[in-house]
Amino acid sequence: MASSLQIHHFPQDYYIDSLRWLPQLSTFHHHIILASFHSDSSTCSLRLLNFTDENSTSNAPELTLQCSLTTPSRITSLKTSQNSSKPVVVAATFSGELLVYTADLVNGSLEFVDLVNGLGRVKGIDASENGLEFVSVGEDGRVNWVGLDGGKLSKRKVFDSNGLVSYGAVKWASPVEFVSGGLGFGLQWWDQRRPGGPVSQFKANWTRGTTSGIVHSIDIHPSRKHTCLAGGSSGTVFAWDLRWQQQAIMLSGVGTSDLSALSPSESDVWEVQYDNYTASSNYRNISESRVLPAMICSEDGILAVIEQGEEPIELLAEPCAINSFDINRQNPSDIVCSLEWESIAILTRS
Repeated sequence: MASSLQIHHFPQDYYIDSLRWLPQLSTFHHHIILASFHSDSSTCSLRLLNFTDENSTSNAPELTLQCSLTTPSRITSLKTSQNSSKPVVVAATFSGELLVYTADLVNGSLEFVDLVNGLGRVKGIDASENGLEFVSVGEDGRVNWVGLDGGKLSKRKVFDSNGLVSYGAVKWASPVEFVSGGLGFGLQWWDQRRPGGPVSQFKANWTRGTTSGIVHSIDIHPSRKHTCLAGGSSGTVFAWDLRWQQQAIMLSGVGTSDLSALSPSESDVWEVQYDNYTASSNYRNISESRVLPAMICSEDGILAVIEQGEEPIELLAEPCAINSFDINRQNPSDIVCSLEWESIAILTRS
């Protein structure tokens, strides 16, 4: 784990709904894409920012705005595909649109590509690695596939529960498979080669009907496609291994007495991601049966790393919610977070 931690706060004058790292062009210049909402003007925007580790005059890090584009309505989910110098940025809105942009990191600009609408009340989206396919899920029970071909988007309905199921998050597992999560801590595995509905489902059995939790975030490690990581209500973080489909691997949660002492948060876990920085130091010693280390952020202001059967490592404790975070794929020591009180925090582990 990190022997030292640098934390920098950058106050903003707008609310940050979500943010993501973009690919690095140099060692000292990092780009961040974020979705913002300005309450005074009711303006919703996508913003491209440049983070510089050291300023030439003050030797202090700087965060500067390079480009801002207004969006039709507030963004509910933001994802990126990092496969080129012009990565794809995809955003879903409250009004049921899916918007696709490309980011020109050399010139510091965003270019609108296309949009589709009529996707329903979208809560979660994900982008494929090549940036050409997207999947969306909604609280109204709709699941949609969207494809990008020749600069134009097309959509296809995958499933519609007609409101009987509510989805909150989705993650690609392969070019043809993805996992969704939603109400009741449920997870669903979908295979586009087998249409009509999910091919496998997991339903939580630890709540015993006493709570109706919801999954807010999902992650899948590329080296372990069979294991899905999920975070949601009441500090709950668990893994679903397809090899043992009806038994969750609990990592955190106040509702489970044997894990309460190991739970860094008692509130909603808004985002979960596998933490490759922590895993890299002891990857060879982690067996296939153990869940890889993960990072979470929560409503009660906690950013922490959790490992199966280990004490959590708290990286940040804020007096307000940490609504989203992202680990830099190219340099996993770098983390960016959005705070409820209109601020961005950037952490560097060493």
